[in-house]
Amino acid sequence: MATELIVRGAFSAFQPPERGTVRAQLGFEGPQMQPVYERVVRDLEAVKASVAELHDPDNGPVTWWSTQHVRTWAQRPWNQDGKVLPLVHHASVGVEVKFRDFAALSRWVGRHVERTAGFTLDGVTWALTEKHRQELVRTVRARAVQDAAARAQEYADALGLGKVRPVAIADAGMLGEGLHPHGGAEAAYARAGKAGGGGELELAPEDIEVSASVDARFVAD
Repeated sequence: MATELIVRGAFSAFQPPERGTVRAQLGFEGPQMQPVYERVVRDLEAVKASVAELHDPDNGPVTWWSTQHVRTWAQRPWNQDGKVLPLVHHASVGVEVKFRDFAALSRWVGRHVERTAGFTLDGVTWALTEKHRQELVRTVRARAVQDAAARAQEYADALGLGKVRPVAIADAGMLGEGLHPHGGAEAAYARAGKAGGGGELELAPEDIEVSASVDARFVAD
């Protein structure tokens, strides 16, 4: 009679990021819309010019960038006594810039934190290139399968059952009827950088974790 062994295999790999995408906002507020809008547009042009100097999709410090449309709105605040105050007008625009050179990223962010009054750093998303990420995902999945096979064989050896053979393998959580996979095959790490004082801002990326888990069913005769 065959003995069934059901195991879960897992593997994780950590790699330094290869790209960092800055997410920032340019925004102002004031009693009149036109000056507020013009200030945001003027600063946006300065930011775009600074990015254009660095942009080279193949080799440059900046490989990609984009800007949103300028958004405007107004709100009528209240003071602590419940009195309605005059309208406050707002204008803002989002900017995203992808860097392959992280020293250039820090310098660019530090420059605008120091010199551009309405510049706010929302964060930096660290990532691998798509090609490298896919390669790493394939490797991690294969190692997870190998881990499952090794676990099953260790259990079989402990019971004196001999060599195991696989009969089913699935994403973690999918071997049971009506179940769904747990998590994904990969996990991307994102971290928000905080703007500090001084002209040079250091944004230190952390390694990106890519992981996979599989469930497998083996039998030993």
